[in-house]
Amino acid sequence: MLQTGPCVARFFFLRSVAAMALKSTIFRATLNVSDLDRGYFAEHALTLARHPSETDERMMVRILAFALHGDERLQFGRGISTDDEPALWLKDDAGQIVRWIEVGLPDERLLRRACGKADEVIVLAYGGRAVDVWWQKDAATLSRLPKLRVLALAQEDSRALAGLAERNMELSCTVQDGQIWFSSGDTTLSIMLRSVFPV
Repeated sequence: MLQTGPCVARFFFLRSVAAMALKSTIFRATLNVSDLDRGYFAEHALTLARHPSETDERMMVRILAFALHGDERLQFGRGISTDDEPALWLKDDAGQIVRWIEVGLPDERLLRRACGKADEVIVLAYGGRAVDVWWQKDAATLSRLPKLRVLALAQEDSRALAGLAERNMELSCTVQDGQIWFSSGDTTLSIMLRSVFPV
């Protein structure tokens, strides 16, 4: 028999609140990329679903990673809550993974699996001194992965990127001789990545 009453109503109310709390927030960005090092020039209309557990910092690092590896086939993964997809990936016409891109400090086992699936695996790491601690912990294993490349973003740069986050963004990224200029409105950040591996 179907039960009704305050207890049942409260159950459905709490369940709906929980569902709303886990709902992703949609961000949109127009990203103009001028990469003189790669000879790549394009404008991308990006839609990002930010999981409640994802910070502005991580989301903006994802956008930076997109800018640095821009391609018409490059796509965002389904998000931080999905273990079997990267932050970004690029597949060829046959569906094979050409490039697997992670941001942050991913688990060593995940990177080994990624190297078994993709032609190239790139990590754009951030987190200040935690980056070096993370790398040193698994360097013996990870340095044996020839497909892996790890780049580090300075903490002040990742935090400055976070400060640019808005629900609707107009962004531009210029790359020349390894130097990165990332802009939003009147704000332009000058960014230089550090190669962790290979050194």
